[in-house]
Amino acid sequence: MQRRRFMAASLGTMALGSASGAQAAPVHSGAALAFGTTVSVSVRHADARVARRAIDDALAAARQVDRLMSIYDPASEVFRLNRDGYLARPDPHLLAVLGHARALSRLTGGAFDITVQPLWQASRRAFEQGLPASSRERAQARALLGWNLVDAARERVVLRKPGMRITLNGLAQGYAADLALRAVRAHGVIHALLDTGEFAASGDAGGRSWQLGVPDPRLPGKMAATVRVDGRCVATSGDYETSFSADRLHHHIFDPATGDSPPELASVTVLAPSAIEADGLSTACMVLGSRGAHALAARLPGVDLLTIDKQGSARRSPGLPLVA
Repeated sequence: MQRRRFMAASLGTMALGSASGAQAAPVHSGAALAFGTTVSVSVRHADARVARRAIDDALAAARQVDRLMSIYDPASEVFRLNRDGYLARPDPHLLAVLGHARALSRLTGGAFDITVQPLWQASRRAFEQGLPASSRERAQARALLGWNLVDAARERVVLRKPGMRITLNGLAQGYAADLALRAVRAHGVIHALLDTGEFAASGDAGGRSWQLGVPDPRLPGKMAATVRVDGRCVATSGDYETSFSADRLHHHIFDPATGDSPPELASVTVLAPSAIEADGLSTACMVLGSRGAHALAARLPGVDLLTIDKQGSARRSPGLPLVA
């Protein structure tokens, strides 16, 4: 599963050492490989043994999601579903993510669609030959799309059109962050920051809020803004993580209606009550464009966002907690 890490955790990590007063609990950290990269958990707790167990369980939860939902691992349920067109007795976690995907597709009028994997495959093949995908190749891939053609039930999941493929890369890392945070809280740990490529946070960094930097989509290593994590989860999608053209007009996010990448936005950062919600919305809002994204966010409780277009113009919703 590809890494979709667009948030920079450096500022959040710096906040770990910002506790005021000698009574602040120490910080404990751990990391593991999942989603093709390193995921990390940092907690603040007085008991090192409790902290270690919480971290271990959180990392195990994230790795479980990766094992279930990788599009590359032949043992994963998503891989087997794509290979065979059906999957018997799906894991409840997979069903939960598929249910969220269907609801988000309906909410966004199909702007979010887990069946875009054929478009990614066509673009990747063309890119390896030094070309963008042709109109014919995109049309052939689009013929295999249809979020409403994925039937999911406890007994089985079925892709109703032969040749369909799904990807959960727009949801799985967010879901993993939610499960990891739940695992941490099960140990009574209040203060935590979890990075699975999307971020979930609880409590504070010791005298101040967790803070995360939003990368400038055109200046590597620079931050476009810093957000204060106020109990919500954070995800960013952008055109710069996997590009299929030097001008970033063709990249890993696709508009199902056109078969090509959405042309307006360079990045979208979403704060939402859950990480899976932030993860999926950041992808959907890239497709919807600035006007559609902000209109959608205004209707959703607890959702705020920052959009940056390809010319560098930024727009934020009124409730976005930026650090001055």
